[in-house]
Amino acid sequence: MAKPVKTTLKLQIEAGKATPAPPIGPTLGQHGVNIQQFCTEFNDKTKDKGNFIIPCILTVYDDRSFDIELKTPPTSDLLRKAVKIQKGSGAPNTIKVGKITKKQLEEIAETKMPDLNTNNLEQAVEIIKGTAKNMGIDVEE
Repeated sequence: MAKPVKTTLKLQIEAGKATPAPPIGPTLGQHGVNIQQFCTEFNDKTKDKGNFIIPCILTVYDDRSFDIELKTPPTSDLLRKAVKIQKGSGAPNTIKVGKITKKQLEEIAETKMPDLNTNNLEQAVEIIKGTAKNMGIDVEE
């Protein structure tokens, strides 16, 4: 029989840098999760992922045990690092902040493929291209 689920939490933490300090500690503490065990487990699983933000889904059970499901970094984070900018444009239609090549879009799409709702690389590139345009990044054909 499956364990009864108490709650499901969605967290976004920089890879390998989970600490018991806020905002992680208080969020996990209110659900009875062993904070140090979570931080150690998360850091071990993400230590090879560089300095990307890693979303995770934390399923907490009634007996205070938990499961961690890691996702791929957010598309905006991957795009910012590819173009080497701090943040996207506040007015993406008029103010452009950088340029990205088709090859870079394909690399990002391959990285994001497990979390996208398509199995076709061309469609995945279109999804990434839309995010790039919304951030004020020009796509070079």
